[in-house]
Amino acid sequence: MTLATPLLHTARLRLRPFTDADADLLFALHSSTLVMRFWDSAPWIERARADRFIAMCRQTADEGAGARVAIDRASDGAFVGWCGLTDWDPDFRSASLGYCLDDDVWGRGYATESAHALVQWAFDTLDLNRVQAETDTRNVASARVLEKIGFVREGTLREECIVNGEVSDTWVFGLIRREWRPPTVPIPAR
Repeated sequence: MTLATPLLHTARLRLRPFTDADADLLFALHSSTLVMRFWDSAPWIERARADRFIAMCRQTADEGAGARVAIDRASDGAFVGWCGLTDWDPDFRSASLGYCLDDDVWGRGYATESAHALVQWAFDTLDLNRVQAETDTRNVASARVLEKIGFVREGTLREECIVNGEVSDTWVFGLIRREWRPPTVPIPAR
């Protein structure tokens, strides 16, 4: 089953399917040691990784397993990162949320705004009951993004990853449909 990658708009952002033209920007994002410092994989060192990521985004949608979208700032069209839902299970009505934004835009609420829009789409379109997200316990900013959307920290996976040679714990967050609170400000349609 194919899952159409959404085109969503918020007050400040546009979430859209990836194109091949995004590869250089995606590579720059994922090759940053600062951006990738809490990820469970090393920064990218070869540009071909970006091409494979974009191909994987298309395959994920084609297989109906989720949707990853590029995030552009509405005011100038600048690429600021991506947000995605993966591991969609229509039987369990669940999926996993992830996002990655350029450090130049950290602290501006873009992660919260884009993740909120994608979760809204998921509950409305995919009829999810649960969305799960995970973050390194040292990434307090990411945990705060999830809490602002309404996620609840459900537990800790002890020593789950090795990040940059350091053993790392992971927090698991969950958001249940009945606890979801849609945005109080409507997302403008365009």
